[in-house]
Amino acid sequence: MEYRERIQVTLDYIEMNLDRPITMNELANVACFSVFHFHRLFVLTVGDTAADYLRKRRLSKAAVALLNSNRRVIDIALEHGFQSHETFARAFKREFQMTPVECRKRRISLALQPVATLAPLSRLPEGGILMTPNIVTKPAFKLIGYGLETNINEGQNHTDIPAFWNRYITEELGANVPNKLRPEVELGICTNFQPETGQFTYVIGFETDTSENVPDGMICVTVPEATYAVFTTPKASDREFSSSIQNTWARAFQEWFPTSGYEQAGTGEFEWYDERCMSETDKQMDIYIPIQKKEALNPQA
Repeated sequence: MEYRERIQVTLDYIEMNLDRPITMNELANVACFSVFHFHRLFVLTVGDTAADYLRKRRLSKAAVALLNSNRRVIDIALEHGFQSHETFARAFKREFQMTPVECRKRRISLALQPVATLAPLSRLPEGGILMTPNIVTKPAFKLIGYGLETNINEGQNHTDIPAFWNRYITEELGANVPNKLRPEVELGICTNFQPETGQFTYVIGFETDTSENVPDGMICVTVPEATYAVFTTPKASDREFSSSIQNTWARAFQEWFPTSGYEQAGTGEFEWYDERCMSETDKQMDIYIPIQKKEALNPQA
């Protein structure tokens, strides 16, 4: 079964099970992926996280129920997976810009439709990308730097992380990081990902050989030994660099992984920024994605 077909199977499964709790592990099993790989692929294919999509579908059904019955709002909220009137009203207003009571009073149909056609692949910058990564094993290492708590819900990380990098560069925070093993290489790493909530920690910093005496305001992260697929972004101008990185991430999961025999292994992914990033016209960097043989995770797939 093709990757996009597996995601469509999970969309259909969600539709059939909206009236009961569904976990991310459950959906990953339906798709025959590890939970980390499923998360990445779902976001890239559908445009929402699985949790966001599930929430929107439940809000859609709740909106229909509000218009088609006189039942109490709290009863409708509980029936559609919300734990309180306040939680339901807050989510409803964020999604539809009105409260459940206003929706019922104004008789406005707000029902969202399930995804019928999956999002097309995003376009690459001119020059494309050769989807043949290097496979390397990197020993465990420590990273010391500045951390940001963010989440993938509704693309919050796509706003938070660029702003975080801008502050890091503008305030020259990298100069404060001690005990650098490679002063010329900065890393941006995603770690402590929580599939059920979408929360994770993003750290910008440098490799170090010690976790002692970490300065106030910084954190130290230990990354276990792993095998990585290393993708190099196509050369891009300063203006196109960010989109080049995002497109490389997308193509890695949409084009290389389906026929590679690998899945994301569940440990930290990171980006490697070295002297190539100094160019104004030919910027490049490397993306390290931890991998594991698919058979080890899903023998039946």
